[in-house]
Amino acid sequence: MSNAEKFDAIVVGAGPAGASAAAVMGRAGLNVVLLERGDVPGAKNVMGGVMYGRMVADVVPEFWKADPPLERVVAEERMWLATPDDVLSVGQRTTHVTHDDGCPNAFTVLRAKWDPWFAARAEDAGAFLVPSTTAVDVLWDDAGNVCGVRTGREDGDLYADAVVICDGVNSFLAKRARLEGHPPEPHHLALGVKEVIGLPAEVIESRFNLERGQGTTIEIYGSVTQGHSGYGFVYTNRDSLSLGVGVLVSHLMRTKRTPYDLLEQMKQHPMIRPLIAGGDVLEYSAHAIPEGGYDAMPRLYGGGVLIAGDAAMMVNGLHREGSNLAAAAGRMAGETVVEAHRRNDFSARSLAAYEAKLRDSFVVKDLVKYRHLPAFADRRPDLFEIYPRLMNRAVHEMLTVDGLPKRDKQRKIARDFLAARRPLQLVRDLYETWKVIR
Repeated sequence: MSNAEKFDAIVVGAGPAGASAAAVMGRAGLNVVLLERGDVPGAKNVMGGVMYGRMVADVVPEFWKADPPLERVVAEERMWLATPDDVLSVGQRTTHVTHDDGCPNAFTVLRAKWDPWFAARAEDAGAFLVPSTTAVDVLWDDAGNVCGVRTGREDGDLYADAVVICDGVNSFLAKRARLEGHPPEPHHLALGVKEVIGLPAEVIESRFNLERGQGTTIEIYGSVTQGHSGYGFVYTNRDSLSLGVGVLVSHLMRTKRTPYDLLEQMKQHPMIRPLIAGGDVLEYSAHAIPEGGYDAMPRLYGGGVLIAGDAAMMVNGLHREGSNLAAAAGRMAGETVVEAHRRNDFSARSLAAYEAKLRDSFVVKDLVKYRHLPAFADRRPDLFEIYPRLMNRAVHEMLTVDGLPKRDKQRKIARDFLAARRPLQLVRDLYETWKVIR
């Protein structure tokens, strides 16, 4: 590529946000280049492994008919509150695993398989994928607008009317494009570690009581994080399990523990150990997760530039949603550039339509709803230990038939709660929790 070559748009990062943006713009006839620093899309990406069909279908209509690399369609979702010896399980199992049009609601994926397939749909739409290429800086025009990127390649300056930044958490380009606000604080980031454990499909279906092709997700709160704010997870794939744990960086800094140590201890939990017994570790990965939410988001646009996905802190940790927010935001970024192309106006005023789209969507509305959760989770790690223990003990007491009258059992449970938390503390805990999730 010569340094005189100009595109309508450059997208940096071929994850869900970048591939979505590139697909939308390519389908509209724009000349789009999609840069990916990995050898292939997905080579550098890590996530727990759950995607949501509606956000994918908004970019690739009826994608489920195109033989995508889905692992399992989620039919059951569980939440476990764990002590070292027990779990209290809450969940739902459903036969309604698809929307009315046949689109799967949620499904597990392995990013090394999913991302190349999704990026290929952007190529089908007309985008030009360039792997093994890192954008190291942005280029500026005389009016102070971003007009391209500088890559690590020889003669690697690429020019465009618009640049869409989707380069992941701790985005370097966000800083270079002057979009970054305050640097993220330690409680704005989590560190997650994950293993993919190989098991035969029939073993997974037997252990999780699943029909062929159906899957289960389990999020685990409590003792598995050893007093750190965060959670563990077990997700079923076609012939493997995704097992991992993620906790706030701020807590790791205080305790000097490592996420790998937490993961190894989690694997020994008496309720998790039978699920992974006999499995072989096929893959180990670690990754930073943006947990800062709305209050840690950067500026979303400027002259000639927009930002989406993890690079823009678009993660709703409470609902394990990140990739779907990224895909939705990438689509809206692509739509905004298409509209700007028609007007031939890529000024900040023109691209402000992107933020308006986001604010009118579930992406920003949900991030605003939970804007105080990151600070609360950093401040109250004790809740991840106290209440799983108390609730497990209470349920165990009520289910134990030992001749003690049920009213006496209820009094015993009340004494346990009051011994652990005084009445005013209980009220404060409930009120503070309600405030951040209402």
